[in-house]
Amino acid sequence: MKRLAVTALLAIGGATSAHAAGGRIESTTDVVSQAIVAATLVGVFAMLAADRVHRVLVPITAVAMLWLLTYFTPWKLISFETAKDAVDLNVILLLAAMMMLVGILKTTNVFPWAVDRLLERSKGNPSRAAVLIVWFTGVLSAILDNVTTVIFTYPMASEMARRLKINGSAFLLPMVMAANIGGTATLIGDPPNVLIGADPRTGLSFMDFIYHLTMPCTLMMFVLVWYARRYYPQDIGAPANRDHAEAARPTGAQLRNVRLLRWTCIVTAFIFAGFMTHSLTGMQVAVPAVIGVVVILLLEDFFYLREHKPTHDERRHGVLLVLEREVEWPTLFFFLFLFIVVGAAVATGLIGSLAAGLALAIDAMSGAMSLSPSGTLLLTALVILWVSGFLSALVDNIPYTAVTIPLVADLIRRLDAGPQSQVLWWALALGACLGGNGTLIGASANVTVTGLAERDGKRISFNEFTAFGAGVTLITLVISTAYLALWIYVGATMVNIVGAAILLAMAAWFTVRRGSTIV
Repeated sequence: MKRLAVTALLAIGGATSAHAAGGRIESTTDVVSQAIVAATLVGVFAMLAADRVHRVLVPITAVAMLWLLTYFTPWKLISFETAKDAVDLNVILLLAAMMMLVGILKTTNVFPWAVDRLLERSKGNPSRAAVLIVWFTGVLSAILDNVTTVIFTYPMASEMARRLKINGSAFLLPMVMAANIGGTATLIGDPPNVLIGADPRTGLSFMDFIYHLTMPCTLMMFVLVWYARRYYPQDIGAPANRDHAEAARPTGAQLRNVRLLRWTCIVTAFIFAGFMTHSLTGMQVAVPAVIGVVVILLLEDFFYLREHKPTHDERRHGVLLVLEREVEWPTLFFFLFLFIVVGAAVATGLIGSLAAGLALAIDAMSGAMSLSPSGTLLLTALVILWVSGFLSALVDNIPYTAVTIPLVADLIRRLDAGPQSQVLWWALALGACLGGNGTLIGASANVTVTGLAERDGKRISFNEFTAFGAGVTLITLVISTAYLALWIYVGATMVNIVGAAILLAMAAWFTVRRGSTIV
């Protein structure tokens, strides 16, 4: 283990050593450079928590400072060329395309119509409506990526909260937590899982993720609903668990432009098929999203021009209207500059150093406690789980996962624990995905929902989000800890059988106890 830690440190240092190649400024990886980037990340976190300036200004300022230091001091933190590589264009284009798709759907009035149906089903009961939103979001996020999911579910959750006259956060925050938890259950639900599943060193299939992660994530969904009802008792808790016939009464919202809606649903189905088959086609998720949205925009223009004569103002209805009103540009800029800040942490070797420190910690603790092979494996899994959960709450989990995958692969080789060593991949997946619930900047879905809410006049502060999300993260990581321990000492098959029986019993008991309201 000591040899592993030293090797990891040397490899990280050597791979990112500062040198200029072909005019490109390479990042310096000395201690001072890493300390500056670490201080910058802490500063970003502190400014977001202080909530004194608009959150978009925080990463923009951080990037400006990093570039000033890069080009005018000896510390080369991140060049413009490296920054371009750090920006995840896949995420930016996916967000923009999905926002445009939702904007087109809004013109058909489908969201108020769907809210009428949901409120009828929930009988105007805020508690029951929250359960419907949480479970619908969680299940949808298991088959789509979590960002796409929240863009689709946000309009319905926001409208339901408005109609029921409750605090919007009581719907929106549990909804985004459900998206992150549901996305953890499958290979395609969350970007860290995509990275883990796509790496040939893991040897994991789509069904492996479902078999090993669905059970704990389902339990977490039950716990999320229980926690949310107690965190917001007056909005969706026991005091609010009453039917309101007036709120459930349909507003009479009617679908408009049904032909466009029908074609939009057909094209959207193809977009979703592209999402779910990306491991076969090699397409990043943004590719089918952009292609599909372009097709829908062309169809919208086609249907419009069949019924209206072209005029000077005619183009207001189409792509320009969608771009101006429906794309949340501040959110996209927040992501863009945040990617650059995190890219500096990767380029200077800061994240790599933290990952290598993981190996040193495991080596020291295992030796000090004289653990058995199974005990060492459990310790390694728990260190990966909790460190990943903590760091993913502070920085984007995508670069952290990318850097940690080779380290975990090396740990598996050194531990020589056979098939049981697969548990380390589940520890990494659970920690990286669930840790994103901890703070507003921990996951892309978090920033997306808060940005959409702010555009609609509902401001969710960094502290408000973290106060709720930190509790959810702590509970889900504790559940993950128990699951990993049972996985090692009891076996995955027995854990899944017993877990499924417990979940079925819980669902039956809560259904009988509260009618159609779960938990």
